[in-house]
Amino acid sequence: MIALLQRVSSSRVVVAGEVVGEIQAGLLALVAVQAGDDEAITTRLLHKLVRYRVFSDEAGKMNLSLLDSGGDLLLVPQFTLAADTKRGLRPSFSKGASPAEGRRLFDTLVSLADAYDCRVQTGRFGANMQVELVNDGPVSFWLQESAS
Repeated sequence: MIALLQRVSSSRVVVAGEVVGEIQAGLLALVAVQAGDDEAITTRLLHKLVRYRVFSDEAGKMNLSLLDSGGDLLLVPQFTLAADTKRGLRPSFSKGASPAEGRRLFDTLVSLADAYDCRVQTGRFGANMQVELVNDGPVSFWLQESAS
């Protein structure tokens, strides 16, 4: 499972002119489910995501996590992150999970995130989304969990 994590001042997801998810200061995570991912991988990725220290402490060092900072979390499904781009000029999506499995594990990720002490919003699985963000920093990290 892959998450492109971005520290944001604000972010929102629009589908067909309707805002379906919106946050203020916090994290935007674009999430891709890969073939072979499971609940254990999903749990590990979320654990890392909410605890990854990307917010500044009083000394100005990135030493605080989402949980420490009290920020919001916006989870957006984005299967294209699982693309294989090593050959040719067209991405291959053979490493991605099936749409049914991707939806199931994304929904699991959202359910697990709801248990944390942060406001959780989401994009819409399978929809054509417009994602707006104000990247704070900019600060972006690629997080990836796979079978050990």
